[in-house]
Amino acid sequence: MKLTFLGTGTSIGVPEMRCHCQTCMSADPHDKRLRTSALIETGTTTIVIDCGPDFRQQTLRIGVENIDAVLLTHEHYDHVGGLDDLRPYCTDKVIPVYAEQNVIRHVMERMPYCFGSEKKPRTPTMELREIKPGERFTIGDLEILPLRVWHGTMPIVGFRIGGLTYITDMKTMDEDMFRLIEGTQTLVVNALHTKEHPTHQNVRQAVLFAERVGARETYFIHMSHRAGMHAIMNAKFPPHVQFAYDGQTIIIEN
Repeated sequence: MKLTFLGTGTSIGVPEMRCHCQTCMSADPHDKRLRTSALIETGTTTIVIDCGPDFRQQTLRIGVENIDAVLLTHEHYDHVGGLDDLRPYCTDKVIPVYAEQNVIRHVMERMPYCFGSEKKPRTPTMELREIKPGERFTIGDLEILPLRVWHGTMPIVGFRIGGLTYITDMKTMDEDMFRLIEGTQTLVVNALHTKEHPTHQNVRQAVLFAERVGARETYFIHMSHRAGMHAIMNAKFPPHVQFAYDGQTIIIEN
């Protein structure tokens, strides 16, 4: 299974408009972070996790030819704002979009022109399918387990897919969820910045979470400019922990 980080940035991306900090002014391409999204591929199945407002740019950059399904972690704009850009992938099929019921309602309210009597030509042909934490489902040759995590006080989902655990926008996770991610080989988890935040893990909390999970490799995502520069921060982490970067591809053992 191959994972490509389409984007690793927070809701406003990096560089941030009107900011002249060291990270935003960096010439290192690893410090350019589009909104967080990921592509997962096997020999027969291609899925996207979250579809934010940079989705068109991200897919053009790496040449995504096919999408079998989309998984949504929650309804915030930086995670769903690019759903309309699925149109070129819907010309000959319906793309299932998997999300919790409240997220499904939000998508239908935000994009009513894609559904029911309001549906217009050339709109994305999506089928919204409800998921629930703890209930496994299958897409192609991938078995997917939604995980309950907490975005502050807001319930959202992460995903366990084989040896991969993928979590974004998390502040905390209930104890019973740790049992479901035992044996994770590759952990992807959010690390917003270096200060305390009410709804996201900071870098220190992400490192502690990674230590508890004990994955062979951990990659941080959903980083703002205040998380620091890629090269500087990676030099401070344990060898098995690192900032991910846009366009990075890793192979994950199931």
